[in-house]
Amino acid sequence: MASSVPGPIPLPESRYDLSSYWGRVRHCAEISDPSMLLTTNDDLAQARKVISAYRHGELKETTPEFWRAKKQLDSTVHPDTGETVLLPFRMSCCVLSNLVVTAGMLTPNLGTVGTMFWQWANQSLNVAVNSANANKSHPMSTSQLITNYTMAVTASCGVAVGLNKLVPRLKNLTANTRMILGRLVPFAAVVSAGIVNVFLMRGSEIRKGISVYDSNGDEVGKSKRAALFAVGETAFSRITNATPIMVIPPLILVRLQKTVLKGKSVAVQTAANLGVILVTSFIALPFALAVFPQYQSISVSKLEPELANKLDSNKKPIETVYFNRGI
Repeated sequence: MASSVPGPIPLPESRYDLSSYWGRVRHCAEISDPSMLLTTNDDLAQARKVISAYRHGELKETTPEFWRAKKQLDSTVHPDTGETVLLPFRMSCCVLSNLVVTAGMLTPNLGTVGTMFWQWANQSLNVAVNSANANKSHPMSTSQLITNYTMAVTASCGVAVGLNKLVPRLKNLTANTRMILGRLVPFAAVVSAGIVNVFLMRGSEIRKGISVYDSNGDEVGKSKRAALFAVGETAFSRITNATPIMVIPPLILVRLQKTVLKGKSVAVQTAANLGVILVTSFIALPFALAVFPQYQSISVSKLEPELANKLDSNKKPIETVYFNRGI
């Protein structure tokens, strides 16, 4: 990210108003822009020069060149190390990297082995993306990573296989309803694994608390209640992020298979499936990612008693604090 370029002057977080939903949608559309995959090493070198000029006061205003440079670095470079993130694991490659895996999970009538394979593939991709973009100042140990990976795979495979066996037994439902429920099984599996992932990776935050800050950016203290709120909301965001990608395409495909795709070859149906997933992902992903702001505010009265009655640097009572929800 652009923040990896050192300098005394802080960078603006975004060109858009992140306090509004539409502003966050536009911001998320930028960081997931696949055209950034065409960024070359020369482009990155030039982008670093532009950002460095701004951070040292040589560039006085946020020009179009500045925003272009920031976008290139934000979508390509790790914020802690300043190194280029491996291409398949960048946010700008999110839709393309997940396309084949998502299509595999949403394939009808996979059977137990196929279901387990694609759920394993999905969780393997998630771990690779999380590792490539993780906070390097507090790296996860190998044992923690293995535990997280094992639990996520177990949760996703267990839910998927269990529901695949349960749905056909619901005899009181119509055949069409059972078919639709069967197509939504991967969604339930992905959401379950995502929630398990969040609480495993961030359990220490709930136990130890996270930093909360006043309006001046000064740390007020650490709060376990704020951590519970942050981790819980992040877990819920796994549902909002997965819903459009894992729910809309299979429902559209059910309709298409009864109309224009009826009697078509497997190759044609597979191509249609990939196309629907791709279009849905590009359109829906920014809207899903933008549901919750990353930086949240909360009243001090809702937090631990020891955080009450504190004063900021201007000797004014602190009534509201802010914290980073995380992703």
